[in-house]
Amino acid sequence: MQQVGLARRTLTPFGLWVFGAAASAPMVVLAGGIVGVYATTEVVALPLMFLLVAGVVALLATGYAAMARQVGHPAAYYGILARGLGRGWGVAAGLVALVAYNAIQISLYGLFGATVAAHLGGSWWVWAGLALAVVGVLGVRAIALATRVLVVVLVVSLLIVAAFVVAGVGQPADGGLSWEGFDASGLAVGGLGGAVAFCVAAFMGVDGVGSFVEEAIDRRSVSGATVGGLLMLGGVYAVAAWAMGVAVGPRSVAGVAADPVGGLPFSLLDRLGAGWSVLGELMLAAAAVTCMLAFHAVIARYVFAMAREGVLPARLARASGGIRVRAPRGGSLTQTGVATVVVGGFALVGADPMSVVFTWLSTLGAMGLLSLLLAASVAALRAPASVRGLRPGVWEWRLAPVLGVLGGLVVLALMVGNVGSLLGAAPGTRYPFLLPVILAATAVIGGVWAASLRRSRPEVYAGIGRGTPATHAVPDAMSISI
Repeated sequence: MQQVGLARRTLTPFGLWVFGAAASAPMVVLAGGIVGVYATTEVVALPLMFLLVAGVVALLATGYAAMARQVGHPAAYYGILARGLGRGWGVAAGLVALVAYNAIQISLYGLFGATVAAHLGGSWWVWAGLALAVVGVLGVRAIALATRVLVVVLVVSLLIVAAFVVAGVGQPADGGLSWEGFDASGLAVGGLGGAVAFCVAAFMGVDGVGSFVEEAIDRRSVSGATVGGLLMLGGVYAVAAWAMGVAVGPRSVAGVAADPVGGLPFSLLDRLGAGWSVLGELMLAAAAVTCMLAFHAVIARYVFAMAREGVLPARLARASGGIRVRAPRGGSLTQTGVATVVVGGFALVGADPMSVVFTWLSTLGAMGLLSLLLAASVAALRAPASVRGLRPGVWEWRLAPVLGVLGGLVVLALMVGNVGSLLGAAPGTRYPFLLPVILAATAVIGGVWAASLRRSRPEVYAGIGRGTPATHAVPDAMSISI
């Protein structure tokens, strides 16, 4: 019997890094994340916070990437927890990952729709629908086409971020460069938890690299693309946040960021010429679309891989036909359908695209992915020798996961404890805590579903997390796509 698999050896290490960095979306973090954190938390030491959070997430990602490399499963968290903690944990992780990745991906339709509508007019959901169509069309095409689009947008976005830094430090507000953003005393403020949560959200998506392991030319590149990407982006975001504080003054940046008339970050780009701010706004919209595309690709692979093992309907793994799948059409079409229903539902009830669609869903997704990173680190610590390999490294399999779990638990506690302020809820309001409840309920449903499979379909249960085709069961591509 032939096994259905993704097209192997079609993604280079650079291609993997591009998907991770594009999912983080530097332009979205600059225009939405950094400005938003300054405006709502008034944490002056935001640059330092980015570095600290990047370090913690990189520690968590070290064990995750090591497991992803060894397990080699497109539904990374599903395969990692199934092989490290047990099959029930794997199914629970798979469902939580689908909820989290979909939440972040769909939240971006609110950001994109609101951004374009503010400049061109019309309803946000009309523009979101157009973006949804573009992502849906590109999502069913071969991975090479999507990567080429991501490369162009990512390179231009990084150039604009670099130009923003030059504009900011070139004309400092106080006549000289201030390093207050890296002063640890600036962390002793009330908005610390909110700042931590926003910083965590900025890095979510880089972990999606693990879902392309079956298509990678070299599995070992998964670790470099994930951990290296996190550290690089942490430096980029820290420098950008520092430049913003220098440009308007560390003690004034919160007020300017909260003032719509201030126009951050594009008002600073105007210092280099009017064309720069226009280009920045265009690239913000383009970066949101490519970020959606990157998450779309990850979700499609989760659906495909879980369907291939029978945990989800098997027809979703066979939708594209053949034995070597260049694009998981079943998973792609499923994600497009889910996004259409959710965006349409928000539009029908008149939800605000930024304060509800973007903020609520992105927070839900970031919280879910951080929880999964913690679980993956625990799985790395408990992984059997058959998974860790003949010569497991102490750093990847012991030290980094332990340090990551310790730091990650603190970060997750701060995130959950400040969820109300993140969502703009009034003090004492309980409904923001629906988000962790949704994630916990999803995990429970996954565990119950796994138990049901164990009773009714023991052959499917036995194969959970072990459905990657054998090396020679699916032919290699005749040429390297990327």
